[in-house]
Amino acid sequence: MQYFSLLDLCPVPEGGTAADALANTLDLARQAEAFGYHRFWLAEHHNMPGIASSATAVVIGHVAAGTRRIRVGAGGIMLPNHAPLVVAEQFGTLATLFPGRIDLGLGRAPGTDMATARALRRGLDEGEGFPRDVTELIGYLDAEHPEARVRAIPGAGTQVPVWILGSSLYGAQLAAWLGLPYAFASHFAPQALTEALHVYRSNFQPSQWLARPYAMIGVGLCAAATEEEARFLRSSQVLAFARLRMGRPGKLPAPVEDLSEVPAGMRAEVEAALSCSAVGSPATVARRLEALVAEYRPDEIMVTGMIHDPAARVESFRIGAEILAGIVGRAQAA
Repeated sequence: MQYFSLLDLCPVPEGGTAADALANTLDLARQAEAFGYHRFWLAEHHNMPGIASSATAVVIGHVAAGTRRIRVGAGGIMLPNHAPLVVAEQFGTLATLFPGRIDLGLGRAPGTDMATARALRRGLDEGEGFPRDVTELIGYLDAEHPEARVRAIPGAGTQVPVWILGSSLYGAQLAAWLGLPYAFASHFAPQALTEALHVYRSNFQPSQWLARPYAMIGVGLCAAATEEEARFLRSSQVLAFARLRMGRPGKLPAPVEDLSEVPAGMRAEVEAALSCSAVGSPATVARRLEALVAEYRPDEIMVTGMIHDPAARVESFRIGAEILAGIVGRAQAA
């Protein structure tokens, strides 16, 4: 494993506001930079009261301006919601302002419900043109072509690194075919992780962007001084995920001792979705992270975690960074 990174969903906590969420995200990014995280990514979601990163490119600019070295990017931009030229202009501008620090991860899902997708003024079948749109977008960011009738300005020549994101075999196949780095959303959809990594690695075609496959996996993280505290803190994410699946999305709940509001069947479903996680004391989290690295052999791990208290969230990622830095160090020394 070469690097460890952090995905933040800019959570809006119960009792807080979007302004609080954005301030907490910037503080977390600054802490993540100090802890040694390689990237800090944000994700596009719409019409969700508990997530404040809907204008993802704007938040990336906010975070990049408030940090110095850490790479900042999208994990990801849901391309069916946007014209490729607009995304190229946004990320070309970011790369011009913050050279060498911007990443662009692309997803095929709309990241929202059908009514919101219509409000975004994009067709609901736009996902079918995803490979074409990815290729078009990469073309706008590639070397400048003065004779081209349409150019991204800024954008042309910035060659912002483009990643394919996914939670199924489709993204793995596309990333392999295009010769792009691949990030699997195992932090909320781990079922196809093993097969997707196999498909990606075995079918990878070297490209001008990447000579060999490069795979990142998402891992949920909730670390604290004790097992009990970690389980308590994690109850916020379990509740939020369950309420979303039950059609009741809201702000990130405060942690609770009693999760009885979640029916047993739904609780099992949520735990399965969040099973690619490391939860507990530092010793427990270390064992779990080491096991995941040994099983999946990722080039990079991206941890994420929805914790209601900002200070506890920072502490969780501090513990994770200390453990992951050790894993990376041992891998590099081997």
